[in-house]
Amino acid sequence: MPAKLRDVAQKAGVSIKTVSRVVNRQGEISEATRQRVLAAIADLKYRPSKVARALVTQRSDTIGLVLGDITNPFFPEVARGVLDIAEPRGFNVFLCNSDGDPQREVRILESLLDHGVDGIIIFPSFGIEETLMGMVTPQQPAVVVNRPFVGPGVSAVMMQTQRGAQLAVNRLIAQGHRAIAMLAGQALGMERLQRVQGYRAALAAHGLPTLDEWIVAGPPILNRGRESTHALLSRYPQITAIFAYNDLLALGAIEACRELGRRVPEDCAIVGFDDIPLANMVAPALTTIRINKYDLGRQAMNRLLEMLAQPERTFAPYWADVELIVRASA
Repeated sequence: MPAKLRDVAQKAGVSIKTVSRVVNRQGEISEATRQRVLAAIADLKYRPSKVARALVTQRSDTIGLVLGDITNPFFPEVARGVLDIAEPRGFNVFLCNSDGDPQREVRILESLLDHGVDGIIIFPSFGIEETLMGMVTPQQPAVVVNRPFVGPGVSAVMMQTQRGAQLAVNRLIAQGHRAIAMLAGQALGMERLQRVQGYRAALAAHGLPTLDEWIVAGPPILNRGRESTHALLSRYPQITAIFAYNDLLALGAIEACRELGRRVPEDCAIVGFDDIPLANMVAPALTTIRINKYDLGRQAMNRLLEMLAQPERTFAPYWADVELIVRASA
């Protein structure tokens, strides 16, 4: 039969309350008493009940990590960054996948909060801002990635996506391209708007027009990149360069160019965004905008820990930088 708290107390010659204080790291306990209790715990192979501890500490030592698409190669490095900060500090991480569906996202948030997670890190879909703000509290806060939320119980970790988009388009313009299209993301959220705005701003800065029909929206997945590029280049053969919302769309664009007999970069240059591992494995290797995804996860978890430690404080957004990685595709 598993050892109980009273068994540890009896073996150590202390009260049950003293054992509880040692287990929960509470109160003033002499070092000699603490060591005696820890020795009894080891001898009896006592495992504290997470449920019981949560009742005492009002903490479950769990957090929720809500990702938009766990099959997207962008997210594993982010998740690893979160885990590498969370686990050494005694936190378990519940990984959830929303598929970018706002209704599913809300159900996930409700479930996580109902199960008593201490906090949430979320890559939200567009349109759940008001719902999210109404669900979280300073006692169960949320770190929102790439949405500029500020308020009680909410903080943001942002990527400089507009600057990244400008770097990408500036690279294409510097290579002599003037007919530059964009494969944009599906949702009309802040992240997509920032990349579209960066694309438009770079063109405008060089006196180049923005044609709405050259901005094609769609899910940020490989097949969509291929399909959209086929349609764009078939309808507008004068296009000589494409900036893609993410690397998956860009890789799909490379495949479409191959099928259409267009050489990359000679006939059509392509720049992606994110620098996923596949970007450097394809031929030609993909020029892209690098985000330090691992550090993004670390920063999000560190911010959540700060919020748990200082629930009364409002935190300014953290901004993660980006950089242009030049390879063979542009």
